[in-house]
Amino acid sequence: MDKPMPEPTPVTQPFWDGLREHKLRIQYSPSAQQYVFYPRVLAPRTLADDLEWREVSGEATLYTFTVADRPTAPPWQDAVPQLLAVVELAEGPRLTTEMVGVDPSSLQVGMPVKPVFEDHPEITLLKYTV
Repeated sequence: MDKPMPEPTPVTQPFWDGLREHKLRIQYSPSAQQYVFYPRVLAPRTLADDLEWREVSGEATLYTFTVADRPTAPPWQDAVPQLLAVVELAEGPRLTTEMVGVDPSSLQVGMPVKPVFEDHPEITLLKYTV
């Protein structure tokens, strides 16, 4: 069974285009003076229409994680354990991801992690490793 893939929207397309180039781009709001993730139309708090796409390092720390020893859904029946995580980017925002290429027992909240770009024919996914 094929795994479902994200479907970019007009608002999220710059994020996916960046991943295809193996670059992480997220929005920045000058009015709020902060980086923003998930992609949106208006800046949080200020509701200003000033969001800009900026490339960021992708460097992050592991904010939280779980080890799924059972498939999270039928398409992932052959992909266990699945290491589901939230990482906090050096620029501030947090995003959900999957840890790859790492022993689950070595994961610790607060450890530095780095991005991994997983290319598929239709889209590139952002995952993390140590």
